[in-house]
Amino acid sequence: MSNLNPKIMLDQRDSKKPLLIAALLCATFLFAVIYLKISIVDMVMGLPNFILFFFQNFFPPSLENVQQYIPAVLDTIGYAVIATFLSSILALILGILISENTNKVKSIRVICRAFVSILRNIPFVIWGALLVYIFGLGGIVGVLALILVTIGFLGKSYAESIDEISGEKLEALRANGSSYFQILLHGVLPQFVPSWINWTLFSFEINVRASVVLGLVGSGGIGVLIDTNINLFNYGEALGIIIVIVSIILLTEFVTNTLRKKLV
Repeated sequence: MSNLNPKIMLDQRDSKKPLLIAALLCATFLFAVIYLKISIVDMVMGLPNFILFFFQNFFPPSLENVQQYIPAVLDTIGYAVIATFLSSILALILGILISENTNKVKSIRVICRAFVSILRNIPFVIWGALLVYIFGLGGIVGVLALILVTIGFLGKSYAESIDEISGEKLEALRANGSSYFQILLHGVLPQFVPSWINWTLFSFEINVRASVVLGLVGSGGIGVLIDTNINLFNYGEALGIIIVIVSIILLTEFVTNTLRKKLV
């Protein structure tokens, strides 16, 4: 019986870990609420007013001018296409330079990883706001903001996928005297293509959503129409535009998921 006691005590200690984690999360939540002086009661009490305001002012949605939204919709999708296409090329180069499987020079890996980290950790809205001061209002702001953030996202994702590639085939190619570019073309890229397709299509979905938000900071696209109509108190038309945006996003997800199943 004495031999079983250590096991029982170990199980009891392990069972306390979830409780400690839950207590730590609750304490963190309470600290954030108290520090920010947020009233949960006011939030809950204000929710019915928000719902009432929304249904009284935004309904019914107006789709009378839906044909006028088409150019803005095309702009939004165009931004996402351009940003994803250019970012995937630049991010692939950075991913190759970051991965240990394709770059043995540590200093270059560290510099490229730091660069990608900076791009990834600055939100695209901030990039858009900064670029507006440089280029003014227009589509180039949205495209550049999306490119910068997407390079950061895809660069890290590509590098991790390349790191996961089995080194046995790469070592076999090296043992046979293959050059660096032969190893890259015949060893790395064929195994990397499925991950490249998955990450690129996923980033395109993100960019479609992001291009809508960037319109609110003056980068063009359909987001500008939402901001304009809300400022003019045309809530019904604003809701109509939101419905169009949701439809675009759902259609984008359907198309990318279909492509992913067929290509991967």
